[in-house]
Amino acid sequence: MAKSGLDSVAVGQHYTFSKTVGETDVMLFAGITGDFSDTHVNDQYMKEKSNLGERIAHGALMVGFMSTASTLSIAHVIHQDNLDDFPVSAGYDKVRFIKPVKFGDTITVHYTVASIDRGAGKSVAKVEVMNQRNEVVAAAEHIMRWAKKLSVKAA
Repeated sequence: MAKSGLDSVAVGQHYTFSKTVGETDVMLFAGITGDFSDTHVNDQYMKEKSNLGERIAHGALMVGFMSTASTLSIAHVIHQDNLDDFPVSAGYDKVRFIKPVKFGDTITVHYTVASIDRGAGKSVAKVEVMNQRNEVVAAAEHIMRWAKKLSVKAA
């Protein structure tokens, strides 16, 4: 009998992902996205022109790390037998970049399921990214949609 993967999701479930953000992360992300802002890639510019005094990571890179945490949140669900749906990210709301993430900072993403709407087939999580000083550097809400699988006829 088919069941919903959403049945394995509960309010309060909490997942984390941690990583020290280095120059390689930022440079590869700049190359992938094309965002070569001096803020991220020009050390001399940041020393001379910025009150930060050093380069910082892209805010969008923090959203990428949020996505990693969301993937961890569904890992225990997606390989269950007889599921009639599967999780798909429907996006992030209220994304905020609160403090800069500097090279060498260790960030931890906290992903906590905040609500479940079985009728709409979605769950919402509160996401906070914190640095090694327990300062919130980014935050958002993540919407996970549980899409029905298409019927497949046997050949």
